[in-house]
Amino acid sequence: MITKSGAEYSYLMEAYGPVPAYLFSWTTVMVLKPSAFAIITLSFAEYASTPFYPGCNPPVLVTKCLSAAAILLIVSVNCLSVKLANYVQNFFTAAKLFIICVIVVAGIVMLAQGHTENLSNAFDGSTTSFGSIGLAFYNGLWAYDGWNQLNFITEELKDPFRNLPLAIIIGIPLVSVCYVLVNIAYFSAMTTTELLQSPAVAVTFGDRVLYPLSWIVPLFVVFSTFGAANGSCFTAGRLAYVSGREGHMVKILSYISLRHYTPSPALIFNGILAICYIIPADINTLINYFSFATWGFYGLSALALIVMRYTRKDLHRPVKVPIVIAGLMVLVSCYLVLAPIIDKPELEYLYCAIFILSGLLLYYPLIHLRVKWAQKIMSPITMHLQLLMEVVPPEKTE
Repeated sequence: MITKSGAEYSYLMEAYGPVPAYLFSWTTVMVLKPSAFAIITLSFAEYASTPFYPGCNPPVLVTKCLSAAAILLIVSVNCLSVKLANYVQNFFTAAKLFIICVIVVAGIVMLAQGHTENLSNAFDGSTTSFGSIGLAFYNGLWAYDGWNQLNFITEELKDPFRNLPLAIIIGIPLVSVCYVLVNIAYFSAMTTTELLQSPAVAVTFGDRVLYPLSWIVPLFVVFSTFGAANGSCFTAGRLAYVSGREGHMVKILSYISLRHYTPSPALIFNGILAICYIIPADINTLINYFSFATWGFYGLSALALIVMRYTRKDLHRPVKVPIVIAGLMVLVSCYLVLAPIIDKPELEYLYCAIFILSGLLLYYPLIHLRVKWAQKIMSPITMHLQLLMEVVPPEKTE
C-alpha cells in the first residue's frame, strides 16, 4: 500500500504525520540500529576468537577490536556497491543455512540415540511472573528481529507487490522452524546451565558432537553473524537516508555517492555509532531497555493499518491483511511494552522514554520552525562533507 522505503518510518508518517515518524527515526537511527549492528558484530567476534582460546573466554579487547574491524569492513562494502553488498548477503545466507542444516541433522541423530534428558524437564526453575515473561519475549524476539528488514528497501525491490509478500511468507516460517530446531539440537548435547555458561554455544555443541569436524561450526557461524551484520547495516543506512530526505535528519545523510550510487553518508554514520556502542562493558542491556520502544513502534505501525482502513479508504491495497491480525499485533505489542515496566519498574525505562521524547527538543526548533541560525551552521558543514565524500542530493543522480 505504501511503496516508500523506510518501513515503520513511512507508515507512521502516512498514518499519523511527521512527529511520530520523526521520533521513530530519532530512536532507531541513534540507538536501535547501531546498537543491533554492534551486538551482532560482537557475536561475530566471540565466535571468531573462541577457537583460539580453548577453555576460557576470549579477552574483551580482542573481541571489541575484531567487532570494530568487522563494522569497518561491512560499511566499506556497502558504501562501494549495492550489488557487492547483495552478493555478500546471498553468500553468507547460504553459509548460514548450511551450518543450520549441519547442527539440526546432528541434533536429530543425538535425539535418535536417546539423548533426550535435557528436554524432559526443560522448564524446571523457570519464573512465570507477568513481567518476566515479557522480558523473555524481548530476548527471544530480538533474535528473530529482522522480519521487517525488507520493508526498509521497498523502493529498491523488483516488483515489490509480488516479491515483498512472497519473501515474507517464505522467510519468516523458514527462520522460525530453523531457529527452533537448532535450539532443540543444542539441548540434545548440553544442559541449561552449560548453555547459559558457554561463550559460544554453537562452538561448544560442535566440540561435543561433530569432533573431529567441529572446526566447521565456528567458521560457518562467523559467516552467519557477518551476513546478519551486513543485512543490519544495509537497512539501517536506508532508514537514515529516507529520514534525511524528509528533513528529519541532517541533510547530508540523504546524499548519495556520485560514483557508487549508495547512501554512503548514512552508512558511515551508522557505522560510527555502532563502534561507539562497542566501547561500553555490556550493551546487551540495551535489548531489554530499548525493546519496549521497538515494540511500541511496531504496535503503532500495526495500529496504522487499522486507522488507514478508515482514513485512507482510497488507497490501492494489493495485499489486504485481515484486520483481526493487525488487532492481535497491537494487543501483543501493548503487553510487551507494559508488562516488564509494570511488573518490575526500573529507572532505565524512564531514561529510555526521556531519550525518545528528548528528540522533540531538536524537532521543534530545527525541523518545525527551521530556525535560520541552525541552517547557517549546517550549510558549510554539509558543503565540506559533500566535497570530502563526493556525495550529492538524490535528485542529482536521477
